[in-house]
Amino acid sequence: MKFDIIFKEARSFTLECRDAGIYQLEEEYEIYVNGKLAKTTNKVVQTVGGLKPDTEYQVYIKQGDDISETGALKTDYESYTLNVRDFGALGDGKRDDTSSIQAAIYSCPKDGRVLVPKGVYKITSLFMKSDLRFELAEGAVLSAITDREKFAVLPGLIESYDEKSEYNLGSWEGNPLDMFAAIITCINVSNVMIYGKGVIDGCADHENWWKNPKIKRIAWRPRQIFMNNCDNMTIQGIRVTNSPSWNLHPYFSRNLRFIDLEILNPKDSPNTDGLDPESCENVEIIGVYFSLGDDCIAIKSGKIYMGAKYKVPSKNLMIRQCCMRDGHGSITIGSEMAAGVINLTVKDCLFINTDRGLRIKTRRGRGEDAIIDDVVFENIYMDHVMTPFVINSFYFCDPDGYTEYVRTKEALPVDERTPDIRKLAFRNITCDNCHVAAAFMYGLPERKIEKVEMKNITVNYAEKPMIGVPAMMEGITPSTKRGIYANNIKTLEIENVKVDGCEGEVLTTENIDNLIVKGE
Repeated sequence: MKFDIIFKEARSFTLECRDAGIYQLEEEYEIYVNGKLAKTTNKVVQTVGGLKPDTEYQVYIKQGDDISETGALKTDYESYTLNVRDFGALGDGKRDDTSSIQAAIYSCPKDGRVLVPKGVYKITSLFMKSDLRFELAEGAVLSAITDREKFAVLPGLIESYDEKSEYNLGSWEGNPLDMFAAIITCINVSNVMIYGKGVIDGCADHENWWKNPKIKRIAWRPRQIFMNNCDNMTIQGIRVTNSPSWNLHPYFSRNLRFIDLEILNPKDSPNTDGLDPESCENVEIIGVYFSLGDDCIAIKSGKIYMGAKYKVPSKNLMIRQCCMRDGHGSITIGSEMAAGVINLTVKDCLFINTDRGLRIKTRRGRGEDAIIDDVVFENIYMDHVMTPFVINSFYFCDPDGYTEYVRTKEALPVDERTPDIRKLAFRNITCDNCHVAAAFMYGLPERKIEKVEMKNITVNYAEKPMIGVPAMMEGITPSTKRGIYANNIKTLEIENVKVDGCEGEVLTTENIDNLIVKGE
């Protein structure tokens, strides 16, 4: 066996088994630290704690008779620990501990740690600062208050004194709109770690934040964790649950890592996307477990205004060793992606019981900067995903989504409103118990999808498939057991793709300039 240390701080590290499986191994393995057994697990990505700061350790892993080489690591230096209890926090699940924890955060020196020990801490919003390590210990719960009148509001836009620029704080579904401050709010900060074995519980339910979710009351619903214009942030180990809206929302931020997390919301919770990088660069999402009520990961770059004004795409994203369960889409691009999504790799992941595996949502009006390019999905296993592959250039969101301009399947002139889907590659993917369609790919007639590669893919259907619509666009009727449908693509390359048990044609193509079929 082989492994890499992918994260460390003063008291813990996270390792990733190399070339060992998808998300979890069939057999457990053991992790040894300085010759002593530290943990037994079957997870490919695993965190080990209980270490001391500024100390060298020797690590190896063992599975049966297979023993890895020993790796060395040195934990980070740590200057001081500021225990929030020393600042007056009670953790009794009753009193509002927001100010006590906030005092500890703003009092923390560089290389110091704010420690939230075991207990239930009622809070509204906590604001992070730069050069901070914020640890939620095992048994610690940040339990959010749900009275919206106690939350601060982040304004959508604030105009500069000279009226030449604007300051954007709040965001709602791709537009600069007033929203409540998140449970954990990070604005213009850098070098921050939020980690540990504790829980952030938004305490949302259908009697508070999820009641009438599409109605703005004072401001739009808060995120669980919001990062606006941040750099070099890591969130590791914690559980995030019952979010008022999107769980984690990085926004115009860079150099972000999300490692070994659990993101959990009920299936019927509205708009509780798991992790939505929006106009972000250099993002790693590794070993994260999702189960929620909307898209597990949705990659965005602004609806129309923000994308066209700032032209900041989401780019250089790596997603691996994650498990996406339930929800609408496992990985979604859009539909708010007016500045584009460039260079996305998704590999070694499980998609289970989601409506769609890969889901691209765009439409006319997103604009000429709405470019999707260099998207690679490889080594994926899907089970009971209703439609594994969906590319939809006619997504009917927003008030103008049903206009003739958006919905017509006739070719229109290419102009500054026309989006562009370029190169997509799907390789080494197994899809068991598909329900609706193997793949549904529909580009714009005036700007066809440049290239779709499908290689070494196997799809079979569930015994009792559910009737559904493969893509949210007009003119598509509900069905089950469809094969691969492709329309308006310049080059479609299919190699060793097997679809068992579909009703009707396995492959239906329209308006394909160059169709290449190899193998089965």
